[in-house]
Amino acid sequence: MQRFLIPIIIIITLKGYVYGSLIRLFERPLYRRLAALLALISVTSIGTTYLAFQLHFSNGIIAPPLWANLSIGLMISFLVCELILAGFFVIDDLVGIGKKSVHWYKTRDAKASLSLSRRKFLKKAGLVLTLLPFSSFIYGITKGKYNFWVNNKAVVFEDLPAVFDGFRIAHISDIHAGSFDNVEAVKKGIQMIQDQKPDLILFTGDLVNSHAKEIEPYLESFKALSAPYGKFSVLGNHDYPGSRRRYGDENFAKANFSKIKEHHKTMGFDLMLNENRKITKSNEYFRLLGVENWGRSSHFPKLGDLDKTLRDCSEKEFNILLSHDPTHWEDKVLDHPTKFHLTLSGHTHGMQMGIDLPQFKWSPVKYVYKHWAGLYNEKNQNLYVNRGFGFLAFAGRVGVFPEITILELKKG
Repeated sequence: MQRFLIPIIIIITLKGYVYGSLIRLFERPLYRRLAALLALISVTSIGTTYLAFQLHFSNGIIAPPLWANLSIGLMISFLVCELILAGFFVIDDLVGIGKKSVHWYKTRDAKASLSLSRRKFLKKAGLVLTLLPFSSFIYGITKGKYNFWVNNKAVVFEDLPAVFDGFRIAHISDIHAGSFDNVEAVKKGIQMIQDQKPDLILFTGDLVNSHAKEIEPYLESFKALSAPYGKFSVLGNHDYPGSRRRYGDENFAKANFSKIKEHHKTMGFDLMLNENRKITKSNEYFRLLGVENWGRSSHFPKLGDLDKTLRDCSEKEFNILLSHDPTHWEDKVLDHPTKFHLTLSGHTHGMQMGIDLPQFKWSPVKYVYKHWAGLYNEKNQNLYVNRGFGFLAFAGRVGVFPEITILELKKG
């Protein structure tokens, strides 16, 4: 608890400043009461979030109830909007102090003061501008996290075997089944995958948050997915055994890891662990490569072995690589002697918040990951980063919604 003491003090100070300023901003009692009510809800969300972690998150996230996810979502939503408001309020207060100091200096009258009416404008403008992100957060934690969307993307290759021109691949990533609180909403998202009638279904890891049993309510739904050329998958960083503290004991961690891999098989996915498969059509084929997780961060397992994955492969073969973490592409794949035509990744979730428009993308995650969402091309090699099917920690999605990618291979 002591390690959280300083952050708690900072958060409480922030809230006290913001809501104290809000209450003083308004003269009408009704608005002051509304500001006090918001302050109460904001502080209460901290308490309910702490309770949610004690009851449902301390030993791994396993199907939390709706109230627990909403508590976390509300706490983060309030905190982000309070930071925005605090910026406006600080600027307004500094301007007011500066003007008052200049006015006092000119008049030499300690009792002299400026009218507050003009200074209230900036604070009220900040309050109005904050309503948009706040309403977006409320939508994100109630509806946005299940607002599955199908993103159709054509990828052109000069050396694609002609028979695969128009071949359609469904790509999903980061299911994080333990975070879900609405089974039916998830099943509708899974059905949307099938409705696209893809030729091939690929999953790039993070089936669960921690525990194998998180995916069990959805096993049959994922098993029902079908594609003419099969379903294939790899593991993500959350699928691997963690520390003893995370699972309780090492024996359980090993058994849990085995169960996660078994669940891939139960769902009908061919799990590739530094392996490759031939996808054959009309006597032509391409190589599907599945590498184990490799992440730049020291917190993530570095088990991906490209050379092992490429055994029995020819450099002339067209290939598609499944690798959970996009930093693997940047650090290892791009400069490998073998050319990887298309790499599919996930992991970033697009941070589950940002601006995600066809002509403009922005999210705070871009300052951590260079490649965080969508299609990238460097050194005549392609990377597609899926925004994720589920969510983690922040139980919502604001602007960056859960994605089902349909990649159409084109020869050109």
